[in-house]
Amino acid sequence: MTPRRSAAVLGLVVGWLAAALLLDSAVPGGGATRGQQHLLGVGTWLLLLGLLRRETLHVRVQVGVVVVFATVVEYVFSEWLGTYEYRLGTVPVFVPPGHGLVYLAALSFARLPWAQRHGRALVAAVLVVGGAWALWGLTLSPTHDALGAFWYGCLVLFAWRGRSPLVYVGAFLVVSYLEIAGTSLGTWRWGEVDPVLGWITIGNPPSGIAGGYAWFDAAALAATPVLLRWWARRSAAPGQLGVDPDEVVAHSRRPLEVQRR
Repeated sequence: MTPRRSAAVLGLVVGWLAAALLLDSAVPGGGATRGQQHLLGVGTWLLLLGLLRRETLHVRVQVGVVVVFATVVEYVFSEWLGTYEYRLGTVPVFVPPGHGLVYLAALSFARLPWAQRHGRALVAAVLVVGGAWALWGLTLSPTHDALGAFWYGCLVLFAWRGRSPLVYVGAFLVVSYLEIAGTSLGTWRWGEVDPVLGWITIGNPPSGIAGGYAWFDAAALAATPVLLRWWARRSAAPGQLGVDPDEVVAHSRRPLEVQRR
């Protein structure tokens, strides 16, 4: 993908997600109804599918892994456990494809030549900013935020030890922006205490939320080569995939090697 297209995808995704959050909250009478949320969901799915048409097979699979994994997490932690709650009590239809768009945005950021040239500095800057936010959540925030500090630790781990640190930098920027916007607009709200253990405090939003989202990215990056190689070898006609089974893994890792320079 060209740098210009990567920048365009990043801007389009961030713009659409911001617009969706605003439209969800701006409808007179308390915000969008479920029917109106469904329309936003259709638009989000169409945008995601349209952007994926220009992507490689392994990126499409990565996005699919993120959408599936994130959707399971949404229903378990929101509707079942109540760790956070959406305005209408159910996961809005635009959220599952929205997770796919967030991953595409993070990936597009990581592809930018400017980001690759300044990769080490960007990782360091994100960790400093994230650390300051986590410290604020533990000391000065009106709502004590232990979960955010834990997730910040996850972000540190993925940023320094993960195969694709710039993807996590991109995720930090996009996810932090969306969490602050979404909670400020009332699209969702985090509970004050973790409902499972009952003693882990949570900010609204948690300061290290991008570290929690990094698990989605890590799942996509780790699972995609395995899934593609398994499918190619299982298929009766592997050539239909357009890639050799062993080339799938090499192709999936190639951009990651560039990012770590």
